Amino acid sequence: MTLNIAALSKAADEARGLAMDAVHTCASGHLGLPLGCAEIGAVLWGHALRYNPNEPKWLNRDRFILSAGHGSMFLYGWLHLAGYPNVDIEQVKKFRALGSHTPGHPEFHETLGVEATTGPLGQGVANAVGYAVSQKMAAAKYNTKDQTILDNHIIALAGDGCMQEGVAMEAMAFAGHFKLDNLILIYDSNDVTLDAMAKETQSEDAAKRFEAMEWSVQTIDGNDMQAFLHAFERAKVSTGKPHMIIAKTIIGKGIPEVAGTAKAHGEGGAKFVDSSRKALGLPEEHFFVSKETHAYFAEHAKAMKAEYDTWSKTYAAWIKANPELAKELDTALKNEIPADLLSRIPEFPADAKIATRKAGSDVLQAVAKAVPSLIGGSADLYGSTLNYINDSKDFNAGNPSGRNIRFGIREHGMCGILNGLAYDGIFRPSGATFLVFADYCRPYIRLAALSGLGVVYIFTHDSVGVGEDGPTHQPVETVSGLRVIPNLDVIRPADPEETAGAFVAALQRTNGPTLLSLTRQVLPNLNDIPVKTRREGVLKGGYVLVKETGALKTILLSAGSEVQHAVAAAKTLGEGVRVVSVPSFLRFDAQPQAYKDEVLPPSCRRRVAIEAGVSGLWWKYVGLDGKVVGIDRFGLSAPGGKVMEVLGMTAQSVVDAVKSL
Repeated sequence: MTLNIAALSKAADEARGLAMDAVHTCASGHLGLPLGCAEIGAVLWGHALRYNPNEPKWLNRDRFILSAGHGSMFLYGWLHLAGYPNVDIEQVKKFRALGSHTPGHPEFHETLGVEATTGPLGQGVANAVGYAVSQKMAAAKYNTKDQTILDNHIIALAGDGCMQEGVAMEAMAFAGHFKLDNLILIYDSNDVTLDAMAKETQSEDAAKRFEAMEWSVQTIDGNDMQAFLHAFERAKVSTGKPHMIIAKTIIGKGIPEVAGTAKAHGEGGAKFVDSSRKALGLPEEHFFVSKETHAYFAEHAKAMKAEYDTWSKTYAAWIKANPELAKELDTALKNEIPADLLSRIPEFPADAKIATRKAGSDVLQAVAKAVPSLIGGSADLYGSTLNYINDSKDFNAGNPSGRNIRFGIREHGMCGILNGLAYDGIFRPSGATFLVFADYCRPYIRLAALSGLGVVYIFTHDSVGVGEDGPTHQPVETVSGLRVIPNLDVIRPADPEETAGAFVAALQRTNGPTLLSLTRQVLPNLNDIPVKTRREGVLKGGYVLVKETGALKTILLSAGSEVQHAVAAAKTLGEGVRVVSVPSFLRFDAQPQAYKDEVLPPSCRRRVAIEAGVSGLWWKYVGLDGKVVGIDRFGLSAPGGKVMEVLGMTAQSVVDAVKSL
């Protein structure tokens, strides 16, 4: 179909008007990208993208991610013009207002057509790579020789700020190596960053840089609609590499007083909107969209619906021809797991003495068989994190159906890509590294929690028990630092059976991420306690592991590898001691008050907690009358057992603390 430049030029200027009016109304926001990229938006939503506004989760839609999320009015304006039902003109007028569908940065779940929560620069690029991986995997798994139900593209729009962030470069290196040719990244290269012109902070040849990363690269005038369409269509049909379109645009185009300068980046041009709107040929009426533009997009929506209807017939034929495959896909899209998943995991020998990372490896194999949508990856540490799915092979360009992803030494990129996989919603992604490197992953974990993504993090080497690697690799503060992230479930299991419960808890949870904190050092199987008690106890976050045999006088609390010391201390202290395992603070805190009082009776104020990490968060459980045996310092370089002993992670330390109360 021929590009209707006249109609789309009009739409581009009206989209500029919407952005000007929205930013001016709330006196907040970023005008530069929405104005500078208006022609790109017009071509995408008015001609080139595959979408259906009335079926915003269409399985075979093109996915568009605005990595430069500060330019959110670009996305809201085009979603409005394209006819997405919850981005009507009233929502555009409520830009950045409380409770609107047009918040300051695009947020997943809040607005139809928003594929990812973006704002922190560069993360959207990594999310787009995750989407591309997801669609490659899904196409390999679900397309058949008779029906192709998935052949879409992932499109991301990023700016100079995104390109300067390390996470974007890690993800792009990954995409180039794995030949993700369903990915198109549009680089809004306007030579401006927030503080100054981009030349003040960058001087590399961007095209050569990306070509060296195994991307195909085209450089165009981004304000020339025909040039952009030609580049976009070329990218969609070429294969073997991801595609970069370097679009040279004029930031703030349409406001002459700031266009092409750093002043155009934010709301600096808002005071000139009246004269600028007039120069664009817009009437005095604010938030104006002409009848002609509405008519154009209404007609375009009909064409999109016709494409959707044709696909739907193919999809129906695919379902009929492949009932088992269709059932598997439906189960994956609904995020369902077997109700009896816990019982599908073989029990460990009573005398088992293994690290929880090794127990996790064994549990993973059973879980992966029961949940075919589960995929995993590791940041070059499969040999240490032990999370390889043995029944599958590596994901790569030659085998896109592989369930194991080798992310390389790219923790930032890995966790951003995991979020993209989770946003797409077909697979349950998991990823692994050492717990101390959660500091590299935290921004992406935080957004997974904010966006309610069911990512599973399998982080090992979780304490000073790492030993000889020393303080740099001993995450004394990390578990507590992660526990304070809202909606992140951190589970630190005490033995192999609690580890089984932890994996099931992670997969049952679909409204937020779960982090499994696992040991390198060997732990005893707490076989004096029934397997069922330990496994199901994890699902509640905290439970009575050892019940007192006499009148309750003392409660000992712990998590992870130090629970064994609480159990040993209880035996020394006598019949009035209860041991409570608290593998997950988030889960335990969410239990009914009656259950929490049953586990931790308020009348018993003599409490001691022990964990190989900073002590601060345990005080909410032990109270002012209790004590915490923790490690409020960095670690030591020595054999793990010796480090634990020197830093007080022993049963005797618990006994001494109780006697001091």
